[in-house]
Amino acid sequence: MSLQGKKIIIGITGGIAAYKMNYLVRDLIKSGAEVKIVMTKSAEDFVSPLTLSTLSKNKVYTDIYDENKSWNNHVELALWADLMLIAPCTANTLAKITNGLCDNFLMAVYMSAKCPVIIAPAMDLDMYAHPTVLKNLTTAESFGHKIIPAEFGELASGLVGQGRLAEPSTILSVLENQFAE
Repeated sequence: MSLQGKKIIIGITGGIAAYKMNYLVRDLIKSGAEVKIVMTKSAEDFVSPLTLSTLSKNKVYTDIYDENKSWNNHVELALWADLMLIAPCTANTLAKITNGLCDNFLMAVYMSAKCPVIIAPAMDLDMYAHPTVLKNLTTAESFGHKIIPAEFGELASGLVGQGRLAEPSTILSVLENQFAE
């Protein structure tokens, strides 16, 4: 399935796996998708808005106001999208999703979205297996969101287990399948 002409918002949160979004954005653009990116402030510690803006050929949103103090309309952005992907989704952002905590621009866009939402969590193995995270994943699914499970492998902490962000090729395949349904 081609992603030609599909409008996709990627919400990037503050985890080391954010670097994989550079590759995913590149692949989505090659597939013909139009991509807009919303990043949390902590995501900027892991990946550059300039890099993502260059790859997506669009402005990257990080706050309700831009550098010129102009308002970024979260509702307009959310309504623009055919799909919203939150990746990597940290335990913190997942908890905000499932509890309706709207304290940043990404959450304002998410809570205004009418399109399908796909969540790709990434965190250390103990966090991923924690009862609250498991409950929040189940709750997010009950909202109708699709979850791309974290993968098993070496983690940034040096531990080995489930918690790695799915590879960009896996995420791309899930997005393609979403539009094929």
